[in-house]
Amino acid sequence: MTIRIAIIGFGKIARTEHVPAIAAHPEFELVAVVAPNGADEAGVPVFASLAEMLAAMPGEVDAVSLCTPPSVRHAIAAEAIAAGIAVMLEKPPAATFGELEDLEARARTAGTCLFAAWHSQHAPAVAPAADLLKGETVTQLAIEWREDVNRWHPGQEWIWEPEGFGVLDTGINALSIASAILPQPLFVEAAEFTIPSNRQTPIAARIRFVGGELGAAFDWRETHEEVREIHVATASGRRVAIVEGGARLIADGTEHPLGPFAEYPALYARFAALVPDRAIDVDSAPMRILADAALIARRLSTAAHG
Repeated sequence: MTIRIAIIGFGKIARTEHVPAIAAHPEFELVAVVAPNGADEAGVPVFASLAEMLAAMPGEVDAVSLCTPPSVRHAIAAEAIAAGIAVMLEKPPAATFGELEDLEARARTAGTCLFAAWHSQHAPAVAPAADLLKGETVTQLAIEWREDVNRWHPGQEWIWEPEGFGVLDTGINALSIASAILPQPLFVEAAEFTIPSNRQTPIAARIRFVGGELGAAFDWRETHEEVREIHVATASGRRVAIVEGGARLIADGTEHPLGPFAEYPALYARFAALVPDRAIDVDSAPMRILADAALIARRLSTAAHG
């Protein structure tokens, strides 16, 4: 089966990750791009809106991959679902938890495929870590995610707007891994957001979870050695560490051999399996955690950024 797919939003992540992954998968064919500002390098027809694409290509698109900023994603996804088109949502899948719940309800009512594509859940360490922690009781959790915002979002002002998530745009990657590997759900006990005086979203954040020594720390001010690690301890004495964003797995002091780091090819392999069955795969836990944290977080001000 050939799945004719269009990419909506043609920024950095679409060009560097989605296009190669689609080209490498035998069941996908990229047939169009929706980019209001144009995309001369796309190599396929380019349209200013989803409506324009659907009018020009009736019945010629089976699926869309939404790579827009989250603030506009709900309306576009709802339009695609209403048209009977399978939808993949880049992370974060929506601007709010409520929007994600609504999209899932719409897809179920319409009988269409919806996939919230948490790419970090497809890092090679995640599935084996989940197997190691199955049936365990988690007693300690330390998530540390430190990156340089200027490396990953150069000149992207939308990331600092209220719907842009700030550092939580990367923090949600860690939370998606935690959701995939932990045998129990996480509930927010306290949170702290550090916000530059000239911005709307945090440049750093801390979250403490119910149940003991369970916490997460995210920071976008790392200019030397970036860190993406999750350390888990269990009541039985098991120790599991996911390091380098999921590229490496260390369990009880022993490093486990893993396959290649190929998150986006794995995403499209999953999407290819979902589309024919009109299936829904939506893990809403990372969005719930951030929504809960935002409700109770202390806001701290820091120096202006940028």
